[in-house]
Amino acid sequence: MKSFRDKRRDNRPRPTGTEHPRPRDAFAAGRPQPKPVERHESKSPDRQEQKSAPRVLARRQGPLPAERLPLILEVAPNADYALLDSGAGEKLEQYGPYRIVRPEGQAIWQRALPAKEWERADAVFTGDTDEEGIGRWRFPKTPLGETWPMKHDGIDYLGRFTSFRHVGVFPEQASHWDHMAGLITAARRPVKVLNLFGYTGLASLVAARAGAEVTHVDASKKAIGWARENQEMAGLADKPIRWIVEDAVKFAEREERRGSRYDIVLFDPPAYGRGPKGEVWQLFEDLPGLTDLCRSILTPRPLAVVLTAYSIRASFFAIHALMRDTFAGMGGTVESGELIIREKSAGRALSTSLFSRWVA
Repeated sequence: MKSFRDKRRDNRPRPTGTEHPRPRDAFAAGRPQPKPVERHESKSPDRQEQKSAPRVLARRQGPLPAERLPLILEVAPNADYALLDSGAGEKLEQYGPYRIVRPEGQAIWQRALPAKEWERADAVFTGDTDEEGIGRWRFPKTPLGETWPMKHDGIDYLGRFTSFRHVGVFPEQASHWDHMAGLITAARRPVKVLNLFGYTGLASLVAARAGAEVTHVDASKKAIGWARENQEMAGLADKPIRWIVEDAVKFAEREERRGSRYDIVLFDPPAYGRGPKGEVWQLFEDLPGLTDLCRSILTPRPLAVVLTAYSIRASFFAIHALMRDTFAGMGGTVESGELIIREKSAGRALSTSLFSRWVA
């Protein structure tokens, strides 16, 4: 499936368990596809694989973890990426050498920069701007290729113009990547990371560079191919990363049965998604079971579990309560809030997603 995160508020291609709606096409993690997007074709009902029986859940016993909230994790403008301006339902961003204009439903205020600054854009996403639709890119100056070289904190990767307005990276996630890298380095021991709905792989590359052994799962074969390209581009081909094209939930269930365990689990499911074999993911129905499953595949000395949720009509308090209940008896702290990007023009904060993470 495309990464289950298919429906992100950004209109990232939605993944379903495997394919990501964000242009990550995989059900597993990730970041863009509204409709089963980019990555997969939905199958007719008679060809859909029957969904696994619901996971039987019982409330965990023991004291709830400590809590820290609200926690606002912010990404400021830098040489690799900057939110230059936003407003009137759009955002103007700088990705490496290119200025890009894309729809942004959260930007309900007015633009701070003059029109001439927006008119300098190299690429503008146009056409169908509905979360479920497919659009196209317009290049006001010179026609650009599908991909271009980008960097994040010294890691090279490919930006890509996709039909779902995504470009292969969700800059706001950098806060989680930095936090994870710090945990891996501070552990001073072998660390295993599982990245569910992994999309184009930047989180996996950051973890591998920090010294972790990584398993990256996404339902979209296209997203996995892109992630492999990024690994080569980053000069990290020698790092231990397993690339798995699979429905995120089914993979995690199999790891539980096999006794495979991880120190850090990242999962960034879509609001709705469809997997490679017709598996269907509905966030509010399926998230409790997947969260419980993530706890069950932790090592005896786990470091963290990080959940990010895009495009959902809910408060971060909802996923905060779910995480605290799920990790009852484990100690540690559950930190929850929002991921934001700080605008360069007027300093406004653009909220991109909700998150909750348990840290041992």
